[in-house]
Amino acid sequence: MSIRRAAMALAFLLPSTFAQAEIPAVVKVGILNDMNGPFADQSGRGSVVAAQMAAEDFAEQGGGFKVEILSADHLNKPDVGAQIVREWVDRDGVAAVADAVNSGVGLAVNTVMAEKHRTFIATNVGTSDLTGKFCQPTTVQWTMDTYALGNTMARAMVAQHANTWFYVSFDYALGAALERDSSAVLTSLGGKVLGSVKHPLGTADFSSYLLQAQSSGAKVIALADTGADLINAVKQASEFGVMKKQILAGLFTQIVDVKSIGLQAAQGLTVTEAYYWDLNDNTRAFARKFAQRFGDKMPTANQAGVYSSVLAYLHAVKEANSIVGEEVIAAMQMHPIQDKLFGTVVVRKDGRAVHDMFTFRVKTPSESESPWDVYKVLATVPGKEAFRPLDQGGCKLVTK
Repeated sequence: MSIRRAAMALAFLLPSTFAQAEIPAVVKVGILNDMNGPFADQSGRGSVVAAQMAAEDFAEQGGGFKVEILSADHLNKPDVGAQIVREWVDRDGVAAVADAVNSGVGLAVNTVMAEKHRTFIATNVGTSDLTGKFCQPTTVQWTMDTYALGNTMARAMVAQHANTWFYVSFDYALGAALERDSSAVLTSLGGKVLGSVKHPLGTADFSSYLLQAQSSGAKVIALADTGADLINAVKQASEFGVMKKQILAGLFTQIVDVKSIGLQAAQGLTVTEAYYWDLNDNTRAFARKFAQRFGDKMPTANQAGVYSSVLAYLHAVKEANSIVGEEVIAAMQMHPIQDKLFGTVVVRKDGRAVHDMFTFRVKTPSESESPWDVYKVLATVPGKEAFRPLDQGGCKLVTK
């Protein structure tokens, strides 16, 4: 079915207000994330820079309409995020919202954008429920999710005979999803979960949690958290000598986290990521341009994901000749996207953008040759193997 025929079919299903939403003179994209809290380094203002770079590259590639990038801080509160998005769409005419970074916020935004028939580019929302039981025809989930992160890590650890795990997890949606998805893969491969302990967002002292993990005797201590909490946990794990006897696995770790920890403390940490700046010529070229505009910092996977997903969105708007979310997502699903940072990307019917994932080991200080040279590639996992099978997520958009 052509994009035009798909759009005509949708026109009979959507309210007339949204069915006629042709491309405005200026397409506004809102970058919603944590600008000052625990996820600010992973996304924050760097994601805004990445989105601006995408808008500029879209114009250089032919464009067709002007693009304006807006930004706001959701304070990691779902109600705040939902309110910002409603005002953006109703008052400012925002056509799409990208990033989100917090799973609870992402699920709230997912509902609002579906109601408004606008596009949610869930670039850095970790929970796999977004393309599972909460999937929407107006949402695409880019970069990673808890299933891909946990699946990739579990397979790598079991391959090393590290098949008993203890979890130290966020006590909110992301932590629960990371633990659920990785433990399901682990047990399916014959591994065992020996225990789990949960901590609130913004925890500074991990001593009691790490002591429980150490005393469990598990071969792997899996950190089902991210951002400032993960940084604190790894630093204290190094002080306790955890990695001398057990494998420390960061299920949701990004390069800025490793930089904050420092190689002396982080060395040996095993992580899974969707992107690393030093993978190939394309990733290095983008990273250099980004660093010139953002304080000589290499982009995180989150920020690279914002660039790629916003660029793909803008091309899909042009192809669909519409800002109706359902029509834009349909355009993204029509054919594989050849992305210079993530390789070949396929957007499935459930909204999941599928691409390769990677397992890395953090280098020792002596192995590192430059300030941002922190990872050694352990394994590359093809997207079809890394992400949850299409028929297993419970998405209502997938034909049984």
